[in-house]
Amino acid sequence: MRILLVEDEPSAARFIAKGLREAKHAVDIASDGEAAAEQCHHSDYDAVILDVMLPGKDGLTVCRELRAAGSDVPVLMLTARDAVEARVEGLDAGADDYLIKPFDFRELLARVRALTRRDRRPLSPERIEVRHLAIDVAGQRVWTHGREVVLTSREYALLEYLARRAGEVVGRADIAEHVWDEHYDAFSNVVDVYVQRLRRKLDDREGSLIRTRRGQGYQII
Repeated sequence: MRILLVEDEPSAARFIAKGLREAKHAVDIASDGEAAAEQCHHSDYDAVILDVMLPGKDGLTVCRELRAAGSDVPVLMLTARDAVEARVEGLDAGADDYLIKPFDFRELLARVRALTRRDRRPLSPERIEVRHLAIDVAGQRVWTHGREVVLTSREYALLEYLARRAGEVVGRADIAEHVWDEHYDAFSNVVDVYVQRLRRKLDDREGSLIRTRRGQGYQII
C-alpha cells in the first residue's frame, strides 16, 4: 500500500515513515501543503496521513481542495489539538478519521488499516486465499500448502496487492504505483525481479502461482 505522509516536523516525519515502512507500506513524504497537493495530483495514493499544522497551506485547506477536486483518497488527519471543535472542523473539511498527538503507533497503523478497508473498494478481507496460498493480512504472514513462507517487506506488499486482485491482469505501472514509492525508476526491471523472487519462494510442482501476461503484466490465478 502506498501512503503519502504530510508532516513538516522532520523528526516526526522520519519516525512515522520508518514505522509505516516496517509495516510493509511504501511511503512518500511531503513537508508542506503545497507539496502535498502536488503529489496527490500526480500519484494515486491508497491513503494520506495529513498533519493539520503545516507551513503555508494548512492540512484543512489541503483536505478541502482534495475533496473539491473529486479525490476520495482516505485521509487520516493528525493534530495536537484535542478540542471537540478541532475534530469537527477536520471531519467537516473531508477527513475520514482524526488522530490526536501524541499517539501510540499501533493505533495509527490500526486506523490506516480501517480507512483502507472502506469507501474506495469493497470491504477488504482479513484473510486472502487463492488456491494453495493463504495470507493473513493483519499479521502479514503467508502460507503455501500450509507451510509458512518468510517474505521481505517488499515481497509481501507485492504479493498482497496481486492477491487482492486475483484473476485480474495487473500492469507493471499499476504495481509500481501502489507497491513502490516515488523513488521507483520506471525504466528499471525491479518489478520483474521481485516477481521472480516470489516465484522461487512460492512455486511448486503444480506450476507458477503468478502468471506472466506478455506485454500486459502479471496475474494470480
